[in-house]
Amino acid sequence: MIVADPLGRHLISDIEIHTWLQLDSIYVLHNKPSTQKQGTQTTSKFKGVYTQIESVGEALKFDAAQCDRAMTPMSFNGIDPLFMYTQLLKEALLQIEEDDTKSIKELVDYCRLQDDIPTGHIDKVEREYRDHTPIWWYTTPYFIYSMLNRGLRLMDVDIILKMGFFIRHLHKDIETLHRKQQSTETLTESFQVYRGQGLSLDNFKKMQNTTGGLMSFNNFLSTSRDYKISFMYAQSVAMNNDLQSVSIIFVMTIQPTLSMTSSIPFVDVRTTGYFEEGEEEILFSTHSIFRINQIQHIHDDHTDRLWQVNLTLVSDQDNNMKTLTTYLSQNLTKEKGWSRLGDILIHVGEYSKAEHLYHILLHKASSNTETKHYNDQLAIVYQNLGEYTKALSYYKDDLERNLTILPPNHPQLATTYHNIGLVYLKLGDHSKALSSHERSLEIRKVALHPNHPDLATSYNNIGEVYRNMSQYTTALSAYEQSLDIMKNVLPPNHPDLSTAYNNIGAVYAHMGDYVNALSSYVQSLEITKISLPPNHPDLGTSYNNIAGIYSAVHNYKTTCSQIKLSEMSHIFSDFT
Repeated sequence: MIVADPLGRHLISDIEIHTWLQLDSIYVLHNKPSTQKQGTQTTSKFKGVYTQIESVGEALKFDAAQCDRAMTPMSFNGIDPLFMYTQLLKEALLQIEEDDTKSIKELVDYCRLQDDIPTGHIDKVEREYRDHTPIWWYTTPYFIYSMLNRGLRLMDVDIILKMGFFIRHLHKDIETLHRKQQSTETLTESFQVYRGQGLSLDNFKKMQNTTGGLMSFNNFLSTSRDYKISFMYAQSVAMNNDLQSVSIIFVMTIQPTLSMTSSIPFVDVRTTGYFEEGEEEILFSTHSIFRINQIQHIHDDHTDRLWQVNLTLVSDQDNNMKTLTTYLSQNLTKEKGWSRLGDILIHVGEYSKAEHLYHILLHKASSNTETKHYNDQLAIVYQNLGEYTKALSYYKDDLERNLTILPPNHPQLATTYHNIGLVYLKLGDHSKALSSHERSLEIRKVALHPNHPDLATSYNNIGEVYRNMSQYTTALSAYEQSLDIMKNVLPPNHPDLSTAYNNIGAVYAHMGDYVNALSSYVQSLEITKISLPPNHPDLGTSYNNIAGIYSAVHNYKTTCSQIKLSEMSHIFSDFT
């Protein structure tokens, strides 16, 4: 808000206005120099008194840049679901191959529909996009940086769709320049880069809770080799007295040899960026991963909201990251590009965004195969949104189409019956759920070999229905058939085996057989500890299940007399 005196002074003194979430800043325009010292106010919304409108413009530019920096999208291992999909999301965005000319036109047309982008900037992109490098465009004071940052921060499907080509171009540009700079420079020792910015209290608490662990910057990350410039940014943010944020100076240690084994390139953009005489800026490609080493408070005479966070760049070949990425990849569809992005949105719980994306892709579908896949994904979306009737409608439509074009024992029909059975179970219609899963199993028995993993899935689904019907003996039989097949076709530490043992443990627990329940849960835990990273949520589920057995038994000593004391002590010490 830009206001003139005397209204400006009235607004500053109005306590209520400073509680408005929609209002970020107040700039007061006065025809005489202010005797009031700027920056000493108790509210962060008041930015100062200015005698020239041009000065207000400059202040707005600076504050807008600070706002962009403060809203850098981040995710933290063990806290944010998106972190687990960081590398898969990056792969999906970089795999998209589209016609560049068409993509540029679609971006320009989209920008013209917005009301906050200067027409001259849009025209320049339309005329001159190919005349400059992607790094140059990213570092310009135009809309590219802020729009891309907003799209990746909010996972805004429309923006990401329109800027997908630029994400790919910018990454390739950084990658190419990185190789060139690495071949001409002989950096062998680690060096440091810096970044000053504001950080919300929510993200700061997440960061504190992740100390020693990993975090990801989920956009292209600008840093500086100049500590003083970065500290100035951090200090200026701290002086705003915003009680909902703190000010951070990141000190990032980079090991040059890491670039030889990692796909996280970084470049010095002084010679290729928009500002030729600018600071020594180091630009990292998107979704770079760092380890949080230390967080310490910085003493400052003017503010107590200034912190230093020491980070170390981590290779995407880190063992824990590779294990996690491999596991998660197995649970995604085999599709690539935009469809893979939709699948990731489903897995991180962004169902409405996935719905929006798949409707757009469905409109653009160029084959029956694509149409079927997008409809199947929409059914999964509606299933997760709890709109089971709508999901069932999609699955039934799919079944009707397939029954007319496929032989009666085609595996694809088995998959559709499988999906319909899952929805009926959610609707509480156990009879139809069981019928659908049994039909799926019949088809798979004919179409597949006896030890095919899909047969294990069918037996597991049938076990799930019987468990919900409280027919535990029948459920146990089905679960054990599923486990037997898995043992024959999967490696001994595969996560699906952990799930199978977990299901069997749950049935034993319902039957009151706590000895076998605990034994199954322990087997599930041991596999999970080997197959997944130490902070994976499934480990928490395993420990919780074991704790539930102790709670159900009520008598720890009695349980110990039934099971080897050494085994119980080991598990209990793990849990505590």
